[in-house]
This record gives sequence, structure tokens and C-alpha cells, in this order.
Amino acid sequence: MRHPNIVEFEVWGDYGLFAEPILRVGGEKCTYQVPTYETLKGILSSVYWKPTFIWYIDAVRVMNQIQTEVKGIRPIHYNDSRNDLSYYTYLKNCRYQVRAHFEWNENRPELAKDRNENKHHEIAKRMITKGGRRDIFLGTRECQGYVAPCVFGEGEGFYDSLAELSFGLMYHGITYADEAYSTQTQAAMTAHFWYPVMKNGVISFLRPESCPLHKRLGDMRMKVFGADTGNFSGLREFGEVT
Repeated sequence: MRHPNIVEFEVWGDYGLFAEPILRVGGEKCTYQVPTYETLKGILSSVYWKPTFIWYIDAVRVMNQIQTEVKGIRPIHYNDSRNDLSYYTYLKNCRYQVRAHFEWNENRPELAKDRNENKHHEIAKRMITKGGRRDIFLGTRECQGYVAPCVFGEGEGFYDSLAELSFGLMYHGITYADEAYSTQTQAAMTAHFWYPVMKNGVISFLRPESCPLHKRLGDMRMKVFGADTGNFSGLREFGEVT
């Protein structure tokens, strides 16, 4: 299904580190072979985000050969200022094409007057052209990334002729309380896992609710936005809602 508010962009960088959050607490870090749904959603949220809507990643196209590089890193200890020695496995020479769309966040009826699809779509496309509103990084902060508009499917990709490649069980993403889609995901953080398959260089993502495996991580309260709470003044200051 193609949505009317679809955006297409290319993201690239010298290095990327896409891993489960559980594996980032300490010690060695090892990247997945391809970016996760949550990583791409985070990149798009850095480009343009409003609590009025939710970004959904439709597909990613792997443009460059999947290669890894191991680096010796000296992270700081959690309990003191001394350094430790760890080995991180990064992806190198990363380049991806991404297709995504947004849908209104039904958990935020207080922002219903801000649901102007054409406005948000045009701003998102303009922000992609400008390189994003905030810094882009590929998985972790040290992996600087960049974005630019593209036509999804154009150009030559390294895996265009590879019929199918499975990656096994992978972390998909997290549904936070303000993006809950069911009674089970309300007032909670829920992690999703799935079995991605790349076909001719393209991975088509499942929606979070369609993933085969889910795990509740803990309770979480949803923050309320609005003019009455004094934490979303842009509704009136910028004339976005009359």
C-alpha cells in the first residue's frame, strides 16, 4: 500500500552500529548487518517530528556491500572516570534508501487540530532536503550520518540481483506509551522482534503490531501535550492551528 504522505530519502555515513539496546549496556558491542526499524524511525524523527503523528518505516534498500570493521574503543567506566578497553564491531561505508509515511497519533486527541496532512508532509520533505532539523547518526552517536532526497529504487544497489537473504531473529523496535496500539501496549514500553528477509536488496518492514514476538519492558506514563499544559506553545505562536 502506498500512502499519500510518503517520503523517500537516502541516508549514508562512514560507519553504523545497529544493535539491540540490551547489548549496549556495557562490554563489547556488535552491529546487526542491516539497520533496524527503530534506527530508521529515529533518523526520520531527527529530520522532522511532531507528537501529532507517528512515522512508519515501509522499506529500506541496502545500496552498498555489507562490510564490518572492528575498532578498539576506550569507553569510560560507569562507576568512575577511568577508561576501559572494548572492541566494537561497526558496519562501514553505509548507504541506504528509505521509504516511510506518517499516520495520526490517535493517542493524542488534544492535538487533533494540528492534523494538517499537507502541512506536515511538505515540511518533512523540505527538512529532508535541508539535511534534517537535528543531527543524524547511524545507530550510535559516534556514527555521524547524512540525509538527502531520493527516488526509492533508483540507482544500482549491491544486492539488486540477490533473490533472498534472511537475517534470523532481530530486534525491530519499541512502542512507547504515547504510540500504544492496543490495551496491552498502553502505559508501557513494548519491544518487538521479527525475522527480516531482504529480497533483491530491499527489506519490507512489518508494522510494530504485526511482529511475531513482543515483550513488555516496563511501565511508562504518557506525557500530555497542549496549550493548557504550557508545554506545546507552538500551536498558537506559529499559527499552525486556528
